[in-house]
Amino acid sequence: MSSGSADSRHIDATDILAQLEGLSAAEEFFAVLGVPYDPKVLNVSRLHIMKRMGQYLAEEDFSDLPDQVIAARACATLERAYEDFATSSPLTHRVFKVLKDHDPDKPATPGRTFVPFDSVLKLFGKE
Repeated sequence: MSSGSADSRHIDATDILAQLEGLSAAEEFFAVLGVPYDPKVLNVSRLHIMKRMGQYLAEEDFSDLPDQVIAARACATLERAYEDFATSSPLTHRVFKVLKDHDPDKPATPGRTFVPFDSVLKLFGKE
């Protein structure tokens, strides 16, 4: 596992939510929260991990909690989201709408039949 500065478990919890709001790269979240990660996993699933972390954070109520508690919960949500994708593929979890809509295990929505483009071209004699 790699993590650069994330190997240190010391988290500057001062106004942690504002810190997190100012971040943009997934690696920054791991570094600020002190969560170790495998760059290979992050390279494949970064958007999925961050989306899942957001879903987990949305379930939390941080009202009137001290920064240390908020930081600990944010760290736990990132660890949980990372583990979701470290042990299985993004296709398994389908956190994005486009993946949910095209789930091969889910029956097609009535009135929304998928027609492959190459079959349309065959109708016009083009291939």
